[in-house]
Amino acid sequence: MLETTLILVAAYLMGSVSFAILVARLYGLPDPRSHGSGNPGATNMLRTGRKSAAALTLLGDALKGFVAVLVAQWATRTYGLPVHVPYLAALAAFLGHLFPVFHGFKGGKGVATALGVLLALDLRLGGLAVLTWIAVFAVTRVSSLSALVAATLAPVYGYYLLGQGPETKFLAAILALLSVLVLARHHSNIRKLLSGEEKAFKR
Repeated sequence: MLETTLILVAAYLMGSVSFAILVARLYGLPDPRSHGSGNPGATNMLRTGRKSAAALTLLGDALKGFVAVLVAQWATRTYGLPVHVPYLAALAAFLGHLFPVFHGFKGGKGVATALGVLLALDLRLGGLAVLTWIAVFAVTRVSSLSALVAATLAPVYGYYLLGQGPETKFLAAILALLSVLVLARHHSNIRKLLSGEEKAFKR
C-alpha cells in the first residue's frame, strides 16, 4: 500500500538524521566521524568533553526512533494499516541511523535509536533495556559492554513480555534483528573487550 510505503520511507529518513553531526556543528566541535572512535554517536561526543553535547545527541537519536514509531502507530490506527507497520517502521528508522542517506550511508552503532524504538513499541521492554544499560555502565563504566548486554537481553525480555496477539511474531522478529545488528555494529568493540583493550570512562 502507498500509505505503508510512505510511512516506512519517512521513518528511514528520520533515522538518517545524525544528531551527533548536527550537535557537533552547533557546538563548533570536531566532526565525530573524524574524532575519537569515529562513530557518530553520544559516547563519542562525550569524548569531546562536552557532556551537554553528548546528552543532546543521545536524546536526539533516541527521539527520532521514538517519533518514527509513534507516527507509524498513529497512521496504522487512522488509516487501518496492517498491524505490523509500526514494527517495520522501527526497523526502517534503525536502519536509517546505521546507513543514513544524508551522510553517505555511514552511520552510528544504533544503540540510542534502538532504545527509542523499543520504548515506543513497548514501554516496559524499552524501560528494561534502558535500566540494563544503566546498571551495567554503573558497574563497569564501559559503554560498549552496556550496549551489548542490553541488546542481548532485549529479546529475552521480549519473550517474557510478549502476548499472544497478532503482533507477537513481528515484535519477536524485530527484537531479534535489532539485537543482531547492534552486536554486528560493535564487532570491533567485542574484539577489544575480549583482548582487554576496551577503555572505560573515568568515574
